[in-house]
Amino acid sequence: MDLSAIKQKLQAQQSNGREREKIDYEATFWKPSVGKHQIRIVPSMFNPEMPFSELYFHYGIGKYPMIALTNFGEQDPVVDFVNELRKTSDRDNWSLSGKLAPKMRVHAPVVVRGEEDKGVRLWGFGKQVYNTLLQLAADEDIGDFTDIINGYDIVIEVVQGNPYPQTSVRIKPKQTPLSDDNNLVTKWTKEQPDPLKSFSKYDFDFIKRNLENWLSGNEDGGDSAPAPVQAAPAAMQASANNFTVETQAPKKADTVSQFDDLFGGNDDLPF
Repeated sequence: MDLSAIKQKLQAQQSNGREREKIDYEATFWKPSVGKHQIRIVPSMFNPEMPFSELYFHYGIGKYPMIALTNFGEQDPVVDFVNELRKTSDRDNWSLSGKLAPKMRVHAPVVVRGEEDKGVRLWGFGKQVYNTLLQLAADEDIGDFTDIINGYDIVIEVVQGNPYPQTSVRIKPKQTPLSDDNNLVTKWTKEQPDPLKSFSKYDFDFIKRNLENWLSGNEDGGDSAPAPVQAAPAAMQASANNFTVETQAPKKADTVSQFDDLFGGNDDLPF
């Protein structure tokens, strides 16, 4: 018996199927509070052609949002189940598939004016803000607002809505450099958090157990786990109408049966 392999297996079981790398969330993420903020979206070191990272998350099936495994090019049990539901012509199945389908959350690297000492952080936002930013970039009078020499700062204003805060975006009229300090420009364009590595990644079986428990009527999902991003639940609620799912668990026998048919009941997957 390989005792080192046994210890690794035990550690993996005790981690409840999630990577346990500690993340300094305050240093990684920026969440605008109510009020006005001036920021600069920085060219992404991970994708120079596009500063926006479209990431998909599972909401409602567990205690906290979970990043979908499809972001990593891996098989995801919720996505598999959604695809199975959509193979039928049943309207309830299609409705459920819409609720379970992963929802997009966009992240961009930003420098917050007045907080330059904190470096580049990730700003997360929903589809409405994303669409506004894309329209600004497509405007021939604005163009690449991330340009380090002739780009534009952006004003973010957050007002308290009912029930969630509302965010508006406005471009500053004057072109400005990212910074007059070349060392800072180099630092900000070379030292950035990786969006894909900034969230706790849960394994296939962990996500599957949460989905199974949710389908069985447990509204809190299955395994309890720490939030993938400590500040994210509040941040993600900012435009919750764009991406939250209802947590009312379906109790129809045929839906649970479809889950069993796809995954082979409660047993672990054979792969």
